[in-house]
Amino acid sequence: MNREMELRPPARRWWGKGFAHPETQRFLAGPQPRLFELWRALRIFLEFIRGFRALHFLGPCVTVFGSARFPEGHRYYEMGREVGTRLARDGFTVMTGGGPGIMEAANRGAREAGGQSIGCNIELPQEQKPNPYLDRWVTFRYFYVRKVMLVKYSYAFIALPGGFGTLDEVSEAATLIQTEKIADFPIVLMGADFWKPLLDFMRGTLVAEGTIDAVDMDQFFVTDSPEAAATHVREIGMKRFGLTYAPKMKRRWYLGE
Repeated sequence: MNREMELRPPARRWWGKGFAHPETQRFLAGPQPRLFELWRALRIFLEFIRGFRALHFLGPCVTVFGSARFPEGHRYYEMGREVGTRLARDGFTVMTGGGPGIMEAANRGAREAGGQSIGCNIELPQEQKPNPYLDRWVTFRYFYVRKVMLVKYSYAFIALPGGFGTLDEVSEAATLIQTEKIADFPIVLMGADFWKPLLDFMRGTLVAEGTIDAVDMDQFFVTDSPEAAATHVREIGMKRFGLTYAPKMKRRWYLGE
């Protein structure tokens, strides 16, 4: 190959990446004009600022992950509802992705217990509406901004059964803890039978092959008991991170809060 030549996509084609919103498709299509790239970076920055301002006055949160597909009455929905209740009674703000299923269940349990119920919703091709049990929510365009918000305000993560999104969120939380990007906050997996094959794979393959250390498995606390999950989170939060009960932060009118 001539050193003066380089690999280029076909004219008027975007590196074979399609089936997305046109603006997103263009963004993912490799280098773009500098002003386009600058504008996209500013939009992402402004979405971060909007999230920070909206969520600034939250108390310590516990983020609950789980599938949007479990309806009311399903055992996992009821498990999520009960854990939301118990977390709220312990003084935690319950944060979820703001949608239906497990997210709705945890928010509902928190609302019913008189606690704070927060949602970080996401714009999807199949519209995801905020569930009706939220005291406050923010709708994000970008998944990565939303995931930062779900981590930034939380002292623990509770994952109930879910699909790709839940696996992604659990893996990211575990990675951030493993790499010491965040403190060793508790990760609770609820639904022992559901998570057993994944944990067996981690121990039998990842640990055995040396791609993770055996100590990395200590991040996970597995239970089917909402009471045990909430107790685990409360005790670690207070003993390891010094959480206490104190008056709420005051809003500053001159900052438009």
